[in-house]
Amino acid sequence: MVSTTEKSLSTALNARTIGSGKETIVLYKSLYNHTKYTSYEPFADDLITVMDEMDLKYITFVGHSMSAMIGCIASIKRPDLFKRLILLCASPRYVNTDDYEGGFERSNIENLISTIEFHFENWVSAYGPIAVDPNDAVSIDKFQNCLKSMGCEVAVSLAKTVFFSDYREMVKEVQIPCTIIQSSNDVAVPLSVGHYLKNKINKGLSTLEFIDMNGHFPQLTAHLKLVEVLNSVVGSGPPQI
Repeated sequence: MVSTTEKSLSTALNARTIGSGKETIVLYKSLYNHTKYTSYEPFADDLITVMDEMDLKYITFVGHSMSAMIGCIASIKRPDLFKRLILLCASPRYVNTDDYEGGFERSNIENLISTIEFHFENWVSAYGPIAVDPNDAVSIDKFQNCLKSMGCEVAVSLAKTVFFSDYREMVKEVQIPCTIIQSSNDVAVPLSVGHYLKNKINKGLSTLEFIDMNGHFPQLTAHLKLVEVLNSVVGSGPPQI
């Protein structure tokens, strides 16, 4: 027996098993240290570590936004762990190029990061309704409280990691059956990104679903519609070629 006082990563993340059934579904969240997590790869390594610690294999992974890309990276590193990927409001790149619509010009992102850094409280107040749904005051309040608890320093670091990321080449390597779920009106992820992912990820084994909603957070503002889509995906089995 090996004794250690160091907490496992799964304990640190408060990872828990809830319920029972034939499917194992992983809903991913992470710790954040802005000196360590300057790309998505360390997050993916953490995800793999947690799954190994909890002896999870052949799982259905549900990841939202950056966590969706983290799940893709982990599935490339350890495909034996994954049965299916469900990607919510995911984007491999946010900055436009000549042949790719990410939704933002680089100058937009630079101005955004400057606003977060020097006008944090104002940014939180303005960004909440845009990112969530201006008609959902309760969800806006939850989201803004999360941003405030994150703090300015972490928010700036994380924004740089997310908005300057480019994982377009990575997604071509994903070999796990994948369902892409996009919001019909997402300020962060235009509709074209969903089609891009479907075309690049595991052709023939990826499907694209749109939820009629406003904002970037279906788990907050359109949870009943999201559950309906998830039920159909989990119950249907992997897409067939």
